[in-house]
Amino acid sequence: MKSMVIGGIILVIALMAGTYFAAGDAFIGDDYINSLTMVGAIAILVITVFTTLKYINQMKNDTVSGELKDESWDGIGEYQNKVPTGWALAFIGTIIWMFWYMAIGYPINSFSQIGQWNEETLEYNAKFEKKWENPSTETLEAMGQSIFLVQCSPCHGIDAEGIEGKAHDLTKRMPKNQVLDVILNGSNNFKSLYPGGMPGGMLSGEDAVKVADYVGKGMEGEAPVEFGVCAGCHGANGEGMPYVAPNIKIYTDEFFAAVLNDGKKGILGTMPSFKGRLNETQIKALRVYIRSLGE
Repeated sequence: MKSMVIGGIILVIALMAGTYFAAGDAFIGDDYINSLTMVGAIAILVITVFTTLKYINQMKNDTVSGELKDESWDGIGEYQNKVPTGWALAFIGTIIWMFWYMAIGYPINSFSQIGQWNEETLEYNAKFEKKWENPSTETLEAMGQSIFLVQCSPCHGIDAEGIEGKAHDLTKRMPKNQVLDVILNGSNNFKSLYPGGMPGGMLSGEDAVKVADYVGKGMEGEAPVEFGVCAGCHGANGEGMPYVAPNIKIYTDEFFAAVLNDGKKGILGTMPSFKGRLNETQIKALRVYIRSLGE
């Protein structure tokens, strides 16, 4: 036991020295709070070390006594000793503390920085929605441009004309290369809007190139004969049909919302979902701004 006590004292001194070496600068000066903290740390070290030594010594030297129960398992019996008073009080006290902490002690009903931040955020959002409830087109375009520069320009570029190999040109509803890829390989990005999707291989070769060129230029001028294959679903004017095919002439509200909420996989890669990152007013502003780019 003597050697254990000496070892415990050495351990306490070593831990105290380590604590002072790591945070000693905090205890230099007139701030008595830091000094009290150091005293508390020393007390915890001493109590912890010597309590541990006490029980280690007790486990090494104490003998078990008492009357065994009748039951045994593989020759291992259980004594009919009473539960230690200290352990029982600590167990009951822990249960009482648990209910106190859940009902009173935990800061559910008290001030918290997270709660304050949430309240201020909700209050600001409410003011934002009220202020921009009926914004003008010019205001929406300006707002949309700001949102685009932050959220979209890293991939689509500040001019929205796309970054090569990263995202497509948003100044056009569907650039030629994207139209050609959809014609050849098909597309089924938006099952909620268009359950059937579009099969690939509806056209090929020069026929596919002619249609891609026509749609990529905004469907201006006379449609090639080959576009008749597309018109069966997208309509002769390219404005699409509900639950059948999207509008390939302009960005519709439904299509725009679907792209932001679900993301999109295309020829250049995958666009992540922006669901929950923009409110309705911001989505509307972004939609108005992107539409204005085509104009």
